[in-house]
Amino acid sequence: MSHGPLKEDLHFDRSIAGRFAWAILLTALTLLAEVAGGIWTNSLALLSDAAHVFLDLFALVLSLVAIKLASYPASDTRTFGWHRAEVFASFINGATVFLMAGGIMYEAAVRLMNPEPVKSLPMFVIAAIGLAMNLLAASVLHRHSHDDLNVQSAFLHVIGDAAASVGVIAGGLIIHYTGWYVLDAVISVGIGLIIFRGAWGVLRSSVHILLEGVPKGMSTAEVAETIRAVDGVNDVHHLNIWTICSHIRAFSAHVDIEQEFEQRRATVLRAIETTLLEKYHISHTTLQVECTACVEEPIIKPLRHRPRAGSSHGHAHGPGCSHDHS
Repeated sequence: MSHGPLKEDLHFDRSIAGRFAWAILLTALTLLAEVAGGIWTNSLALLSDAAHVFLDLFALVLSLVAIKLASYPASDTRTFGWHRAEVFASFINGATVFLMAGGIMYEAAVRLMNPEPVKSLPMFVIAAIGLAMNLLAASVLHRHSHDDLNVQSAFLHVIGDAAASVGVIAGGLIIHYTGWYVLDAVISVGIGLIIFRGAWGVLRSSVHILLEGVPKGMSTAEVAETIRAVDGVNDVHHLNIWTICSHIRAFSAHVDIEQEFEQRRATVLRAIETTLLEKYHISHTTLQVECTACVEEPIIKPLRHRPRAGSSHGHAHGPGCSHDHS
């Protein structure tokens, strides 16, 4: 039987969704100002920042959609619900940032070889307005940027754009007093480098989760030793640890219980689950209790493909033992 989200989870999601709505509004206003200003002033740096803002807006909308999808309950066809939509949105955000940075670097290279005059004072004013909007949007998202990968990816978009706005502001002032128009292209190169660096962390984290990697800062050997230390546990093997989304960690394992604890297996399993939750923040556990004859297995079980069509061989099975599932 599937259960709906807890009240605190619903409150948490509504809080994030409300913050995203404010950030989307501020980012949309910034985009309009910088596109119009970039065309008016002929500033590649300002237009580059506008391109970043456009993808910021895309990222924010995508993240908000992911939050909505993640609120849908589990079903017969999606037993983990839609939580992975958050991670997928983060991956798309990171990938689009890389594409945008590549475009900026190309245009900057062209402008470096052929500098063009820009209206520096309007460029400065418009970039200052954009910076103020970016800082407001960043302050709205900052609260949840440390514990939610989806919010973190959107937050990095906005912070990267704020840093770019600072560069545009400084460039506008320097160009105004020196007439060194090539600086407009140099600032664009700097914006591209900032974007590349910010996107790498988000891409790395999202790909690691999508590939079912062990959560950062954890090791299977350490978790196995922690479980073995629980009173009544003889050994543990066939252990899997993965991340469903940035705030849901999952765990499964085969646990061999000492014979004298056979009648109290529920108590032992409850102790394991409590330990995993308190020490590693693992909230989704699947534990299988086994007989002693089955315990000589590796900690991590090799995966086997299902039989191919036309194959005359089935799966190879382990020792014949009765299993109780919890």
